[in-house]
Amino acid sequence: MHTDVIFIGGRSGVGKSSVAAEASHLLAQADIRHAVIEGDNLDHAHPQPWRSGIPLAERNLAAMWANYREAGYSRLIFTNTVSVLQVAELEAALGGEVRSTAVLLTSTDAVAAERLAKREIGTALEEHVARSAAAARRLDEAVEEAVRVATDGRAVGEIARVVLERAGWV
Repeated sequence: MHTDVIFIGGRSGVGKSSVAAEASHLLAQADIRHAVIEGDNLDHAHPQPWRSGIPLAERNLAAMWANYREAGYSRLIFTNTVSVLQVAELEAALGGEVRSTAVLLTSTDAVAAERLAKREIGTALEEHVARSAAAARRLDEAVEEAVRVATDGRAVGEIARVVLERAGWV
């Protein structure tokens, strides 16, 4: 069985999780079988495994997707800030024949900072805003082949529909 996957990447505060949740809702309304995996949770540990070269996220993705596939799923929405930079590695972790669409969500620094301020209630807001800006620059310079979708001033439903349409899922 092949796997169809949408890799949603982008800076912190761009709306990856919100867009994935809305896309999932739209697919469910159309009775399209799918799964959603938040990649940031696959290697959330201290010290960070990826800094030591341990591909824990890929290993965990492989294990999770094997379970989904065994249960009959063939479509996946995967979110992670840098997923659009790691398409080959993530496809390999999924195994088998993979058809993927990489989507880079974009926003301005001001909009991302505003969104982060609404969700980051701890002491790390300034750090998150700075990392978000740095990630946006890195992603913008490094990612050429991804579908780019601007999120500023757009409703999450509109963005999710664009993502699903660009992937050919609706």
